[in-house]
Amino acid sequence: MRIMAVFAHPDDEIGCIGTLAKHAARGDEVMLVWTTLGELASQFGDASHAEVTRIRREHGAWVAGKIGAQHHFFDMGDSRMTGSRAEGLQLARLYAQFRPNAVITWSDDHPHPDHRMSAKIAYDAITLARIPKIINEPGEPLPPPDLSGDPGLQSGEDTPQQAGKLDPWREPIRFYQYHAPASPYPEVFIDIGEYLEVAAEVMTFYHDFYKWPWNTERFREGRARTGQLGGVKAAEHFNVRLTHLKARDYLD
Repeated sequence: MRIMAVFAHPDDEIGCIGTLAKHAARGDEVMLVWTTLGELASQFGDASHAEVTRIRREHGAWVAGKIGAQHHFFDMGDSRMTGSRAEGLQLARLYAQFRPNAVITWSDDHPHPDHRMSAKIAYDAITLARIPKIINEPGEPLPPPDLSGDPGLQSGEDTPQQAGKLDPWREPIRFYQYHAPASPYPEVFIDIGEYLEVAAEVMTFYHDFYKWPWNTERFREGRARTGQLGGVKAAEHFNVRLTHLKARDYLD
């Protein structure tokens, strides 16, 4: 199984980091994707864009390494995302390379526009990635992402790409979003009890950078409360963008 997590800023992935770590430990391929560098964080002060890029790439590499994932940054502009076709196409080209079976992203109703736009293009890219004339059309702002330097990239090797051309990705993609109380879609809880400390370590990494008042103990308490709703020690909470879940053999 291949899972891609699509978020706007480094630290957005905290809400699903235990789930991603659990899948990576099972042997699934996981890729963390950020649509921006989060360059407007006040911690950067007047640092140049090149310096911000260096620091953010270090952050992404550390988090990805901690959970056994690959990672990729786009630079769509912190608080400048529009949800445009061009943004969706950049992501669609990455779908065509990584060939995900599931995507995790933000909810549709989050107050931050970058969060909403990241969710929008993550959903739009599912359709765009299916159409070869779109993902290979000339004249777009960016070429397909170059992942050739990533020694961990095994994605899509079951269906090799043609030289210089992207093949469409048409398999079903299960679309998970951070839980939103007003969402019309079914809820899913993922038991992360065995990966709570890994998740807490990632949260602490960002806490130390941002100097949040929200601390690691409160993070653990929040995951425990979510776990109570799902009947486990600790959990992460999503909506899956389906009208109905699949039928099961018996009631829980």
